[in-house]
Amino acid sequence: MRFGLGFKLGVLLAVFGILAAGLTGYYSYTSSRTMLVHSAEQDLLTSTQVLARRFSITLDEVAADVRLLAALPDSAGVAGDPLRRGGEAHAGNLAATFTALLKVHPEYFQVRLISADHHGLERVRVDRDADKLVAVTGEDLQEKGHFSYVFETLRLGRGEVYLSEIAINHERGAHSGLDKPTLRVAAPVFSDAGKVLAVVVVNLDLDGLFALLKTDLPADYGLYLSNERGDYLIHPDPSQTFGFDRGRRVLLQDDFKGAAALLEGRADTLVERARSGGGLVAAFYKLPFGEAGANRFVVAGLSMPLQKVLEDTRQLAANTARIVAAFSLLAVLLAIVASRLLTRSLNLMVQAAGRFSREHVMGELPLGRSDEIGELARSFRDMQVEIQAHLAELHGSRNQLDHLASHDALTGLPNRRLFFDRLEHAIAAARRSGRELAVFFIDLDRFKEINDSLGHAAGDAFLKGVAQRLRGLVREADTVARLGGDEFVILFETLDDGHSLPLLADKVIHSLCQPLEIAGRPLPVSASVGASVFPRDAGNANELLDKADVAMYLAKARGDKRAHFFAAGDERTT
Repeated sequence: MRFGLGFKLGVLLAVFGILAAGLTGYYSYTSSRTMLVHSAEQDLLTSTQVLARRFSITLDEVAADVRLLAALPDSAGVAGDPLRRGGEAHAGNLAATFTALLKVHPEYFQVRLISADHHGLERVRVDRDADKLVAVTGEDLQEKGHFSYVFETLRLGRGEVYLSEIAINHERGAHSGLDKPTLRVAAPVFSDAGKVLAVVVVNLDLDGLFALLKTDLPADYGLYLSNERGDYLIHPDPSQTFGFDRGRRVLLQDDFKGAAALLEGRADTLVERARSGGGLVAAFYKLPFGEAGANRFVVAGLSMPLQKVLEDTRQLAANTARIVAAFSLLAVLLAIVASRLLTRSLNLMVQAAGRFSREHVMGELPLGRSDEIGELARSFRDMQVEIQAHLAELHGSRNQLDHLASHDALTGLPNRRLFFDRLEHAIAAARRSGRELAVFFIDLDRFKEINDSLGHAAGDAFLKGVAQRLRGLVREADTVARLGGDEFVILFETLDDGHSLPLLADKVIHSLCQPLEIAGRPLPVSASVGASVFPRDAGNANELLDKADVAMYLAKARGDKRAHFFAAGDERTT
């Protein structure tokens, strides 16, 4: 039986049409699947970074609580001489304060005041025992001087905080904290004469803390935490944690090959599938832990089932398969009578798919057609729109995270990290042009009195007002930043005349000395300003800021509302 040319051409066009549809669908599916998987992995990494930052912020808040407790008059009163008149009242007040703190923070399971003498005898101690808070007294108080969190904290200066290793708590009498993962945060208590009298110690329930931090995450997320050696401290399977406490090592790098780069300092983030089974995808983030310069860190991580990551790709595969099937049927039915139109439409869609894959830009599609090809084009357009929406959401999350990482959350000013980046760029530009630049270090006087008397809300509003006032003083090319607490810095990138610096300092002090109205009440403002000039005083960013800091302390030593410019021979004063 002989077939005519029309039939052969129709069959050939039908075969080509089906092949083109299959290739287009496969290419769209594979490229879209890759983007969706990558987007899911980046979302997991973003969630991990947010969790790690929450953990860091929580540790800072615990440290602030410990500093506050150590600075209480009752703490010095109990530790200085517990037998003197009024000592029992101090102890009672302090126990009430500890109890109130434990009520507010369910992740704390013990707060203690431990004396520097009598072998580290506990003076005031409140424990969490199941659902109760117990004030331990009398013979139940123990000697703790041989524990590192006591004798190492006693070596610290005023305002410094000790952060222990994360370990299983084996101290007897710890009630709810016994045999649980714990972190101890401690600070020394000083007398008015500067003598170390005691330490305040808060025992932190690590499992409870991370349970609170994980409340906003999906239930199928697994949580990981390891120390700088890779030992698991938190794991979805509790039997894998604290292996070193039971005479064996269970290590992060054994399950995730890329974790070695985190532990060795060659990377800060990691997204990887687990070696065993490959059923999990996990993201990890390296987080500094403890005092700066000690090279202590922890690695926080989140995992989710790979099946969860691929859920959207299965729907994508089904949609792509339906589109390919519809187009194939259309190719068979219309191949003979519309071969050229069919070929043109297919080529148009292939080009749009290739451009979208390469540039993430939607190309021209035959959307105006009312047949199956038009339906296919509209479905492809909807798929592109959905993918672009996922990408836009991901980019928005990244931009927001970048802003939070480089700006102060309270005032919106650049933080220390962004300030140093701009200062280093400004120094490089000044070195090339031969110009000078200046750094003003500003410290508010008696801010703690406002914070303590009016509360943290008023203190925050006060800092915002100061930040707004400083922003209004400088040019657009200059930078105002908050280093932390009540410390601000100003970078003047170009100085037209070196003799104008005193005028700038007087302008800053005069502006800051104007009262701020907080909650309908005018509050006095005063500040001390220290200044340093590049290249006269220092040749790099760290030294330049340090010289400005030294000058500020010298200005503060001379009295409020003063400015001082660093000069050779200046030394820090306290």
